[in-house]
Amino acid sequence: MTIPSMSNKTYPVHGAGLGLRRSIAGPLADQSPSEIDFMEVAPENWIGVGGQYGKQFRSFTEAYPFILHGLSLSIGGPTPLDEAFLHKVKRFMHEHHIQCYSEHLSYCSDEGHLYDLMPIPFTEEAARYVAARIKRVQDILEQEIVMENVSYYAAPGKEMEEIEFINAVLDEADCKLLLDINNIYVNSVNHGYDAQQFLMGLPADRISYIHVAGHYNEAEDLIIDTHGADVIDPVWNLLEKTYQHFGVIPTLLERDFNLPPVEELLKEVNIIHQLQDKWQSKLKALHQHG
Repeated sequence: MTIPSMSNKTYPVHGAGLGLRRSIAGPLADQSPSEIDFMEVAPENWIGVGGQYGKQFRSFTEAYPFILHGLSLSIGGPTPLDEAFLHKVKRFMHEHHIQCYSEHLSYCSDEGHLYDLMPIPFTEEAARYVAARIKRVQDILEQEIVMENVSYYAAPGKEMEEIEFINAVLDEADCKLLLDINNIYVNSVNHGYDAQQFLMGLPADRISYIHVAGHYNEAEDLIIDTHGADVIDPVWNLLEKTYQHFGVIPTLLERDFNLPPVEELLKEVNIIHQLQDKWQSKLKALHQHG
């Protein structure tokens, strides 16, 4: 196998993280669990929030490194970018010392919000269009942003493969990648491709951090990306393959619905830690032995 470089690549965070949701904010504040190395929130849910929740959020950002993972940028949408919102994001990041902003490689608006993440056509024209919009976002924020590979259930207007489209956007925009392992697994089942082969086609130097999550099996050949269940073994196995191929990368557990007690979430965060420790040791040994 190809041994990943052990160079001191810098990531915006390190270790294993958890998405912060208001329903678990109280228990997390009470416990301050050491298992969590970083947290992630949607800026749309916290910008402008004051009072008790605002104070609580400030206490979290003072205790943990944070990443923003947006919901409404609609980078592939037909309507103009909401630049006023982006300036709010920039101020919010400065206010809470947040170094990283990620979003979905999709769109969610067309003269109003569509309340879902819609697939961008896999075409060269669309790749150039999206890359230009990403560049504009980066100009406003004055930093690189991180785009996530998304799950999708149809590919309208497809002229190129998903992997080619993602790589074209990353190259043209010169931005980073949020590697969602569950989305690769979901898409591989729904669209009949090899998940590991897809993974190997992604650029190592663009990966900023990783998501893992659960999903819902609608049918044998249809998986719905819900973030509402435990991570399954094939997704954990694909995460291991990621560490084996790219090295150990910061990884966050996403859970948006059907949230269990914090103790159950921390068990999955600890699985991330175990896999990271395992592959850190393995890769170190491989380098030591040439």
